Amino acid sequence: MVERSGQYPISRLRRTRMQETLRSMVRETELSKRDFIYPLFVVPGTGVKKEVSSMPGVYQMSVDQIVQECREVHELGIPAVIFFGIPEHKDEVGSGAYDDNGIVQQALRAVKKDVPGLMLITDVCLCEYTSHGHCGIVRGNEIVNDDSVELLTKEALSHAHAGADMVAPSDMFDGRVGAIRRVLDANGYSTLPIMSYAAKYASGFYGPFREAAESTPKFGDRRSHQMDPANSDEALREVAQDIEEGADIVMVKPALSYLDVIYRVKERFGMPTAAYNVSGEYSLLKAAVRMGWVDGDRVMMEMLTSIKRAGADMILTYFAKEATRILDTQR
Repeated sequence: MVERSGQYPISRLRRTRMQETLRSMVRETELSKRDFIYPLFVVPGTGVKKEVSSMPGVYQMSVDQIVQECREVHELGIPAVIFFGIPEHKDEVGSGAYDDNGIVQQALRAVKKDVPGLMLITDVCLCEYTSHGHCGIVRGNEIVNDDSVELLTKEALSHAHAGADMVAPSDMFDGRVGAIRRVLDANGYSTLPIMSYAAKYASGFYGPFREAAESTPKFGDRRSHQMDPANSDEALREVAQDIEEGADIVMVKPALSYLDVIYRVKERFGMPTAAYNVSGEYSLLKAAVRMGWVDGDRVMMEMLTSIKRAGADMILTYFAKEATRILDTQR
């Protein structure tokens, strides 16, 4: 029961909300641009900057344009980017992924030379590089695990040779973190960290990304290796396995529909935890803004804050530049 003095309560929780200065002083969760990792899509060619139709403000860019983009990102104070590559030619085994002159490898070398202070992370998966659009080798109706993992280790090592500061396997095949760790260690990259997509769900929120990365499966889906959206205990087992195999950072993807999973992962393991604010989450807000239904900046910052509040230490987000500019005005 609330104690009262006369007819008024002694405890008034509104007192700390009445002034902006005091609201900021008692704020429990602080969002920072240092939390952001900005996804970028690299394509062949020169002078290419093609907007993704389902993701306003997101572009496929050639290496020269990626360098310019990375300069801007670095100047804004965003600490890291993650590269996704779209090769000129695709085949059944995704050979462009582990080609030492592949599109991501070219981007790594160019950006490392021009913007050395920016952290460069690479997505390690085959779906952008395979002619069938799946994350690994397909035999019959099966996306095979172990042979696919072998190719992923080649991709990760190629990225390391080209200058990656971190690799991020996103395939969800069993054993891939340990296999990549062993290959990196054996080749002199024992200090190169792995950010594992540890709990990646078979989500409907990936649609716009598949346009951006040109990685829509030609048949079937990815439910044989990505997680069932109904499961959260399983996410803890996946994360535990990746940590045991050598993951340095664990990721939950998507973010907004899985805030409970982010919370559970952080609470259980206390590991550096990332969350991917995915393409569908981005595009839904952009569409609502275009229709005039919501205040885009306000909802964007609320979304990102909720991900941080749930326990994420870092957020992969297409909103990184927009959010950073807002945060800079609040300093």
